[in-house]
Amino acid sequence: MAAKPSLKIKGKGKGTKASSSSSSSKYELVKEWTNWSLKKAKVATQYGFIPLIIVVGMNSDPKPHLFQLLSPV
Repeated sequence: MAAKPSLKIKGKGKGTKASSSSSSSKYELVKEWTNWSLKKAKVATQYGFIPLIIVVGMNSDPKPHLFQLLSPV
């Protein structure tokens, strides 16, 4: 049977003082959420950029066909 995942942040170094542990854990929590949000933003940008270009191209003034937007020439 698999172990339950823990939501606590695990330190990598030796034990620290209680007063710096609180600020350190806050820093680690902010760092973890920042990394998580940047990874999600990267994925959204990668999958959303090409469709955005197609939509902008379809709404331009000369109204090209979809094939004309996707062709390299």
